Amino acid sequence: MTKYLKSLLNKNLLFLISIDLIIVIVSLYISTLFRFDFSIPLEVSKLITLKNFTVLIIVKIFFFRLFALYRGMWRYTSIWDMFNIIKANSFSTLILFFLVFQFYGFKDISRSLLIIDFIICTGLVCISRLGVRMFFSHIKFLFKTDISRNLKKRIILIGAGDTGQTIIRQTLQKSDSTVGIIGILDDDIKKIGRRLHGIPVLGTTSDLTVLEIDFDEIYICAPSASRKQMIAIVDECKKSKKPFKTLPSMSELMEGKISISQFREVSIVDLLGREEVELDKNAISKFIKGKRVLVTGAGGSIGSELVRQCVKYEPSVLVMMDISELNLFEIDREIITNNQINILFKPVLSDIRDRSVVEQVFKEFKPQVVFHAAAYKHVPMQEYFPWEAVKTNVFGTSNIAEISVSYNVEKFVLVSTDKAVKPVNVMGATKRLAEMITQNYNRIQNKTEFMAVRFGNVLGSSGSVIPIFQDQIKKGGPVTVTDPDMERYFMSIPEASQLILQAGSLGIGGEVFILDMGDPIKIIDIANELIRLSGYEPELDISIEFTGTRPGEKKIEELSLPTEQLDKTKHDKIFVLNDPAISDKTLSDIAIGISDLKNGLSQRTANQVRTILSSILPEYKPDLNSKEPIYLRLKAEA
Repeated sequence: MTKYLKSLLNKNLLFLISIDLIIVIVSLYISTLFRFDFSIPLEVSKLITLKNFTVLIIVKIFFFRLFALYRGMWRYTSIWDMFNIIKANSFSTLILFFLVFQFYGFKDISRSLLIIDFIICTGLVCISRLGVRMFFSHIKFLFKTDISRNLKKRIILIGAGDTGQTIIRQTLQKSDSTVGIIGILDDDIKKIGRRLHGIPVLGTTSDLTVLEIDFDEIYICAPSASRKQMIAIVDECKKSKKPFKTLPSMSELMEGKISISQFREVSIVDLLGREEVELDKNAISKFIKGKRVLVTGAGGSIGSELVRQCVKYEPSVLVMMDISELNLFEIDREIITNNQINILFKPVLSDIRDRSVVEQVFKEFKPQVVFHAAAYKHVPMQEYFPWEAVKTNVFGTSNIAEISVSYNVEKFVLVSTDKAVKPVNVMGATKRLAEMITQNYNRIQNKTEFMAVRFGNVLGSSGSVIPIFQDQIKKGGPVTVTDPDMERYFMSIPEASQLILQAGSLGIGGEVFILDMGDPIKIIDIANELIRLSGYEPELDISIEFTGTRPGEKKIEELSLPTEQLDKTKHDKIFVLNDPAISDKTLSDIAIGISDLKNGLSQRTANQVRTILSSILPEYKPDLNSKEPIYLRLKAEA
């Protein structure tokens, strides 16, 4: 009670209540005039007493308080506030109906009077709130004749959709903002000439170079733009010779929250990986929510994004395992800092090759879902040290898979790669064996559902072509490309991770899923686009050199084998591979071969390891003629 009285003594609250008191009195007076054709009968005027007015005010203000009409700031009035105003007036009118019936029986007071009062009072209260919002959003700027001169940045906004209007509203609400949107461009010609929060839509994106108004910067506000649309927008921005920024794609925006602070420089990821992923969130939630989840390789590019995506679906426990202390520290700090959800986060610094430690983790946390993203992924390094690739990608996967069965894991999802298709390098061969390990474990038991998800390169991952090119451009070039015909499938890290979760929700065991990667992209095209995004011209400012293919590289990657049949799933961007050539005997022979591979592995040279791999996996065709540097022929430590 004391707390309630203290809140009433708040000066701002008293001021707001005073406004509503005036509205309540004015509303009743106008309603009475309307009801009686502006000639109030004597018997009605006798009822206008201090006592009756007091009852009316108490009832109205009580329900206004009950429905939180004084908690929000009027300058930010929303549609939900309008609903609360309607509800508050509805309930107060019902109570007044009851009181009038109880004490006067509707003899002198007409029921229609209360209905008219409800309509007028609701309207006036809504108008008062919207009036304050309009003043702070628009009208106050009319009195600042020098406002355009105070702006440090005059912005042209590209995109007049819902996101654009959110950004405009934010800038208008900040009275001290030195950033002002002075015009909008949108490729929907129906919007040209219209206004969004008072800001004119001046034309389409192609009109950017012929605008007659002076501006300083361009903000691209099209988070749902497709790859093709984004490339076209950026091309027009470059022609204007003005700096430009963009909002991230919707998949990158945390829970879809949008603010002007999120605008950043346009990156190559924006041009190549902006396809918005439609997810069956209910299926993923059923798969993850309340479960104990383990992510191996949790500090890596895909592993860390899997952690971020899993958090959205609220597992009860999220175990993050990685061999890199720094990477594990970074993802653990990020997740704990940014999330207030009641999830137990547990970082585990461990090597998946260390079976005893892995088993201890499973014993302690008993994961129900495992995402196995830990792997060596750099092709040239694995060509030099194939025994290390085998230990991690093959034996490590076998450890995690076998222990998953022992501890009754419900689902095991392996993160695989397109390099597993007709492998010509150690990385591809070991990942293909990892796929077959999961298929074999799914075959020999029925407690754990095993599946693999295969996709191509992810944009911007550590050690990938994009950060390498960016570093070369910063140093003034040259940018090195292995071959002019080299091409790869690309997908953004958030998109790949979301589809891995979706595939996991679809799997029933034994599947190798493949993600729709779109069309392959030439590496030379990425190099050219990155150079242009950096403000240079290819060959003119930054040269491109062709260095020849590296050990184990293909010019063109494939996503499936000729023997594999692509079947549709419930999701448009996920397919399941069926390979009739893979029999139970094949999987059994592979398991025996992997067991034999362990014997003396560390005492073999690189070519000897490749030869053994090709004997286990006949589809692997290594190049055994290349000379190994002298240090690579040294025996690896046991």
